[in-house]
Amino acid sequence: MEAVRNIRKTKIHKRSKGKVIGTADRSLIFIVLFLVVFGLIMIYSASAYSAVRAGEKANYYLMKQLQATVIGLAVMVFISRLDYHSFRKFAWPAYIVSLVLIALVLTPLGMTINGARRWLNLGMSLQPAEVAKAGMILFFSAYVCGNLRRVQHIKGIMYTLALAALPSLMVYGITENLSSAIIIFAIVYIMLFVASPNSAPYIIFAGCMIGFAALIVFIIAHNLIPDAAGVSYRLGRIKAWLNPEEFASGRGFQTLQALYSIGSGGVLGKGLGQSTQKLGFVPEAQNDMIFSIICEELGMFGALAVILLFVMLIYHLLMIATNAPDLFGSLLVTGVMTHFALQVVLNIAVVTNTLPNTGITLPFISYGGSSSVFLLAEVGMALSVSRKIRMH
Repeated sequence: MEAVRNIRKTKIHKRSKGKVIGTADRSLIFIVLFLVVFGLIMIYSASAYSAVRAGEKANYYLMKQLQATVIGLAVMVFISRLDYHSFRKFAWPAYIVSLVLIALVLTPLGMTINGARRWLNLGMSLQPAEVAKAGMILFFSAYVCGNLRRVQHIKGIMYTLALAALPSLMVYGITENLSSAIIIFAIVYIMLFVASPNSAPYIIFAGCMIGFAALIVFIIAHNLIPDAAGVSYRLGRIKAWLNPEEFASGRGFQTLQALYSIGSGGVLGKGLGQSTQKLGFVPEAQNDMIFSIICEELGMFGALAVILLFVMLIYHLLMIATNAPDLFGSLLVTGVMTHFALQVVLNIAVVTNTLPNTGITLPFISYGGSSSVFLLAEVGMALSVSRKIRMH
């Protein structure tokens, strides 16, 4: 936490002295490429059976993900070669375009996949929530830098959070994607926390939110709301999270099957491609629950290796954010780091039933074209900043 708070000590108006490195963080590139290739392997392993069962070729999901990955890598390289200061002029367009794309889900362009209306049909499927995550990182990095004094006061903070709440509420209200809505708001919240010299209001607010969430769980756990599962879909999910066995044929089915998959993998796993839970037991195994297939096929060691790679990824982003030559670069990478950290933690927590099922993907590994393209675009932004770091 102290390392993150030190980011705001970066010089704001004056660039740091020293020789510009001029090359991107190669270790970060290697980690990302390894995760991408590993993700493609696991997507094929997890999806081949379901693809054939649906009447497609075994490599159907692999090829679609590979296409998105190639596009994403090209975008990453292109963005990494640009001067990140030029991104600031796209801040407001990024914010407005994000809102427009979310709203378009309500039009005939909106697509329903697996019962959820969260995509747009623009010749290729596009998930506006993924655009919004990258868009909010860019917009609020520029906004905070341009309104630094304003965001030091409570009115400015509340106005900024209101700007963040708008896309979050739209994502939740229009696409019913609570996890993405939380991530969008949390990214901005942590960026403001980093930029502000006074951490007390942020810590108090976060503590109140955690306390409120704990109170809801307590009420549901002790049946203080009659028939909680029937009152609300969200409350029903929490009920299933607390007692998945009681909902084994319904909301708790996916969670239980994922836990069986994790447990059956043991320490060393069954071997790559040898999962049995992916054979129709874990629904959409290549998506949100792919970490359970990793645990089953590669065991505890494989799972820990993946977690270690993500820790290294986040560490490198933290170092870039800390050493960035100005506040805009620091906030840009802080937003990217926060996005990755939140998605990794939430996905693994959901798969292990530490948190209620929220439908969040594991970066670079879960199947999802929109997610891959925009995650790699965010890596490109971080690499662009790393190129401008100066050696002392």
